Amino acid sequence: MTGSLISPRVDYASDPARSRGRFQIEPESRTRTPFQRDRDRIIHSKAFRRLKHKTQVFVSSYSDHYRSRLTHTIEVAQISRHLSRLLQLNEDLSECIALAHDLGHSPFGHSGERELNRLLSQHGGFEHNLHSLKIVEKLEKKYPTFDGLNLSFEVLEGLKKHLTPWDKPKLDPSQKVFITLEAQIANIADEIAYNNHDLDDGLSSGLLDPEHLLSSLALWQEANAKIKEQYANLEEHQRHHLINSYLISAQVTDVFTHSSQLIQDLHLQSLDDVQHIDYQLITFNPEMQEKNNQLRRYLHKHLYKHPDIQLSNERGDAIITALFKHFQAKPELLPSSFLSMKSPDYPIEQVIGDYIANMTDKYASKLHQSLLSAA
Repeated sequence: MTGSLISPRVDYASDPARSRGRFQIEPESRTRTPFQRDRDRIIHSKAFRRLKHKTQVFVSSYSDHYRSRLTHTIEVAQISRHLSRLLQLNEDLSECIALAHDLGHSPFGHSGERELNRLLSQHGGFEHNLHSLKIVEKLEKKYPTFDGLNLSFEVLEGLKKHLTPWDKPKLDPSQKVFITLEAQIANIADEIAYNNHDLDDGLSSGLLDPEHLLSSLALWQEANAKIKEQYANLEEHQRHHLINSYLISAQVTDVFTHSSQLIQDLHLQSLDDVQHIDYQLITFNPEMQEKNNQLRRYLHKHLYKHPDIQLSNERGDAIITALFKHFQAKPELLPSSFLSMKSPDYPIEQVIGDYIANMTDKYASKLHQSLLSAA
């Protein structure tokens, strides 16, 4: 694209003017680069709007103040842009991948994803990263000449390579995945965002004990000491907010410093050079990585496995199971747009899985209640 509005300052950044294009060829925008156009398509998609009523950790009945899948996505996008700017990479591409990375998440969080995967275990299973790709390549239907959003090659490849401790899509090992540093930024921004905002929500909910955090987590101890040096007579909620803000800033700074050194040591000259590196270049230093691992393990034990969260998860799982069995017994009740997808190569169970995965918590609960009322 000539006259690009973005001019990356390093040769190994993804340049929209050299994008590998789209599957369906379209006229170029006069006012936006390909990645800016992709960002707008993602934000204006139905799948993006549905994220506002999908669970992150706490269902909406807990409080209006806890993160939803949408606010999580916005936080990941913000951290992605920040890191891309620091590393002189393409902010728009990192933001695109961040905004799209959870489009395929099922209702009721990771627990709902596991339940849907169990129900589809004999029919290919379910994994939300791969479903995100299915949404942007097929299920969104807005344009007359193609299905999906027809996003740029680099955005789609970034979604295929979305890897975090919680996200491990099973890709065909024979398929070479195109690597960009912007995709790696979205990956680590996701990890920074969910660890720290889940910690924040856990404290706000009262399910996490700040004194126990102080005796258990190195990151919390360090952040608490820094905030105490800077401020006196803080209210508890203010101290927690400042600690959380410090943790995010410290982790972003660590990724920038460590990744910059890795890139410098490799003397990267082009994006082609990046394709030959078989390990992550956008990463924490080993000390920060271990502290982050400690935080993740703590959250898993004391928040995600908390009886209140488990009870909420069980309710969501029961709703997903009931809906799946209902449509399995009466597939004719599926919307025609989904029922038409059934084929010898695409059994009804996969169609039902797609339909349920697209639901919000709110819609799934309402539909489940209406089925109970009609029974």
